[in-house]
Amino acid sequence: MQHASVFVTCPDRETARRIARELIARRLVACANLLPVESLYAWDGDVREEPEFAMFLKTRRERVSEVVRAVEELHPHKVPCVVAFPLGEGSAAYYSWVDHETA
Repeated sequence: MQHASVFVTCPDRETARRIARELIARRLVACANLLPVESLYAWDGDVREEPEFAMFLKTRRERVSEVVRAVEELHPHKVPCVVAFPLGEGSAAYYSWVDHETA
């Protein structure tokens, strides 16, 4: 398939919304789903536990590297979680919409 979902975690809802709005305005992603999550992770020798907001960003696979760079530019964390997953079979109408919005 030619589409991907980019998973990003943000420190709070407002940061996630700000980044999502900018990516949509730049036509890098068609949409963003935001979800509250609890993250546990190793950082500087400690285990951290923090509430965060996760984003699932839908785009064309060819735009993923641009999305990653933009998230790294816009994100407040030194090392943000930003990883992409290829999307498989799905609604042809939805994928057509993603293509149109990220053209």
